[in-house]
Amino acid sequence: MDTFHLLSELPKIDLHVHLDGCIKPSTLLRLADQQDMPLPTKELDALLPYVRVGEDCTSLTEYLTKFDFVLPFLQTKEALEQVAFEVVEQAAEYKIKYIEVRFAPQLHRANGLSAAEAIHHVIEGLKRGEEHCGVKARVIAICMRNHAAPANLEVINAASRYVGRGLVAVDLAGDEKTYPATLFREVFALARTLGIPVTIHAGEAAGADNIEEAVLHLGARRIGHGVRLREKASVMHLIRDQRIPLELYPTSNIQTKAVNGWDAYPIREYYDQGIFFTVNTDNPGVSGTNITKEYHILTEKFGFTLREITVLILNGVEASFLETNEKAALKKDFEAILTQLGLYDPVETLN
Repeated sequence: MDTFHLLSELPKIDLHVHLDGCIKPSTLLRLADQQDMPLPTKELDALLPYVRVGEDCTSLTEYLTKFDFVLPFLQTKEALEQVAFEVVEQAAEYKIKYIEVRFAPQLHRANGLSAAEAIHHVIEGLKRGEEHCGVKARVIAICMRNHAAPANLEVINAASRYVGRGLVAVDLAGDEKTYPATLFREVFALARTLGIPVTIHAGEAAGADNIEEAVLHLGARRIGHGVRLREKASVMHLIRDQRIPLELYPTSNIQTKAVNGWDAYPIREYYDQGIFFTVNTDNPGVSGTNITKEYHILTEKFGFTLREITVLILNGVEASFLETNEKAALKKDFEAILTQLGLYDPVETLN
């Protein structure tokens, strides 16, 4: 069995995937028909460039236009439930056993949904996916950097109603350069008060100081991106010593120009220096990727061995926001499958 096919058989986790970054053209056609909304074309192949970036993507700004295109179709409870279900359905195709799906509730209220209702309907879609596909799925609610504090505080309060009922964390995303992490201390102080775990997009469009702020003052237990972590040695040491997991996604980081090409991508450096990280898809629909492809990139471009890939997969189990008993059960399942594939030895691990 060649490396790609063996990677295909591995059990996997995806801790960083955006709901609106997973829309299939066929789903968009169906939503447009159901909502009587126009599309520039009804041909699937012709519609694909509107929802997926090409190899010549020049910037994060260009990348984000794909989200602007699909967002008007994601304003009803039916659309949110359907797309959430399909995220789980697609995850099952790549042997993902657990997925954390994130979205910004305030971006889905044009037709009158409240932030809490948006969260509820995404959870309902994920639950249906769990039942149909056997993939455990949870939601993360995103606060937006360009939103005023009251809107973000509303998201935190809405999220608190669903902690332990399908929601596992809150997040901060958006224009990191214009809106630094320091502006959101009040918002995430409320999250900590309410006992909601926090992950923060940081170290993508701005430097390592934003990562430090996210951990020390916003209470981040994980960092999305973090590719600019190495710009400041003290922050590298902080992340390593506190074992704060980074959520990395190679294809997306290259497409958005978070780094200037594969030679500059720090993933091998992070691994060798003991930085704790996970590998994820970010936006599989927009990026034209999947979790197996992401791991294959690591083997082809950075020389990761299959044993090292299994370490990263088990990192995902450890870094997940699941409850302790659920995490332990998931780890046991993963270890059993990896042992059967000859890629995990409990005795070797103990040594």
